[in-house]
Amino acid sequence: MTKRCQASVAVTTVVLMRSDRPTTVDNPAAEEHNSRVADGQEFVRDTAFIETRITRDGRDGYPVEPGRYRLVVARACPWANRAIIVRRLLGLEDAISMGMCGPTHGVNSWTFDLDPGGIDPVLGVPRLKDAYDRRMPGYPKGITVPAVVDIPTGAVVTNDYPHITTDFEVEWTDHHRPGAPDLYPDRLRDEIDEINRGVYTEVNNGVYRCGFAGSQQSYDEAYRRLFTKLDELSERLSTRRFLVGDTITEADIRLFTTLVRFDAVYHGHFKCNRSTLTEMPVLWAYARDLFQTPGFGDTIDFTQIKAHYYLVHRGINPTGIVPDGPDLTGWLTPHHRGRLGGRPFGDGTPPGPPKPTEVVPAQNWVPVHG
Repeated sequence: MTKRCQASVAVTTVVLMRSDRPTTVDNPAAEEHNSRVADGQEFVRDTAFIETRITRDGRDGYPVEPGRYRLVVARACPWANRAIIVRRLLGLEDAISMGMCGPTHGVNSWTFDLDPGGIDPVLGVPRLKDAYDRRMPGYPKGITVPAVVDIPTGAVVTNDYPHITTDFEVEWTDHHRPGAPDLYPDRLRDEIDEINRGVYTEVNNGVYRCGFAGSQQSYDEAYRRLFTKLDELSERLSTRRFLVGDTITEADIRLFTTLVRFDAVYHGHFKCNRSTLTEMPVLWAYARDLFQTPGFGDTIDFTQIKAHYYLVHRGINPTGIVPDGPDLTGWLTPHHRGRLGGRPFGDGTPPGPPKPTEVVPAQNWVPVHG
């Protein structure tokens, strides 16, 4: 059994962000297995999730209930980062607690090595795998983040990350903070879903299709598709501040978590090197606009992001050397996107500061000079 961030793969010898003990340089064999696609094969993502939903009517046996569930994430993982952002924007911190795994892992499970004693203080377990096994003993698929765990039983409810965020937005409305934005407005859902499909296949998953390509042909095709879509998105965003409508939506969150990792890891580590994000003016300004919006940039831990990719993917980076760059200070420079209009939170308001226990350490964030 192999584990990963919600970046799952269905090619026999592929493991994307898989997990168990924190990944270190003394376990290269496991990490080599965790980051290779068989020669000649294309990277294909496994999307077989635990599809149980937490809903207002509890139709799957898990009703919305504040304090009952724990969202388990890793700041390094883009798929988990979506859930972190949505939870924060909607003000669900008091309704849904959050457990944080470390950025590196081995072949069995994400681990709570950031917590004292390596034990999650709420679930009382050292590995996310334990929660999966409580739901399905000997769980045969990937131990992925994000995952929502039922605290009373200690069992995973779902790891279906596309629905985790939309359910936060639609099913948990009774527990949103006053002024919470509507991130998935009913009148725009068809357009949001359409945008999300293209962003997922070509960009969110496209960078992985480049990085884990098993042949030159599959890499070339993934590379072409990725930058074709990024050019299309640049064109779309050249005349509008956000992807859909005039406010931040689920679509912006899904694109942001890939863009914010682009120069730090995808450009070099995954060979997505036609252009850096900073060399794509529209997308760079758009990404900075979101990064500087409360709830986005304050969830980003660049140190954990780089540690995860460069230490875990030993098939791509066998030495385990984590690069010192890139320069991150540009994330705080003016973006001038306000001239396009738009209201980031619509009729709502920005979230307040993050909870003290959820603040990204200053040394892992953007260096602030002066």
